[in-house]
Amino acid sequence: MPLLWFLRDVLRLTGTKYGCGIGACGACTVLVDGKAARACQVTMATAMGQKITTIEGLEGDKLHPVQQAWIENDVAQCGYCQAGQIMAAVDLLSRRKRPSDADIASIANLCRCGTYPRIRSAILRAAVLSGGASS
Repeated sequence: MPLLWFLRDVLRLTGTKYGCGIGACGACTVLVDGKAARACQVTMATAMGQKITTIEGLEGDKLHPVQQAWIENDVAQCGYCQAGQIMAAVDLLSRRKRPSDADIASIANLCRCGTYPRIRSAILRAAVLSGGASS
């Protein structure tokens, strides 16, 4: 069973979305031991013993800097891809405190609404909010 279906159907964590089922779109992106992974391509056997973080796992007393930046930059349009986009951005910012445009483009999550310029702006803003870049 793919991790995606375990998260959605067994644990009822529905923030992680089904997009394509072949690992191409990124709607199902979660963090596996802190690294972005397509949940539709991760088997339960592989996930066992790993720390899995979904969009629901970013909850806390306040918004995660990436979530705050998403709101400030009004990124979401239809919103379907946003959980995966946010999780991929969290991974990127954990590796690159000052991401370049090429770093951001390398995420390669798809957005059918075409909000890529706002996604880019939000990731750069999240870097500032996280203390990794200057405004």
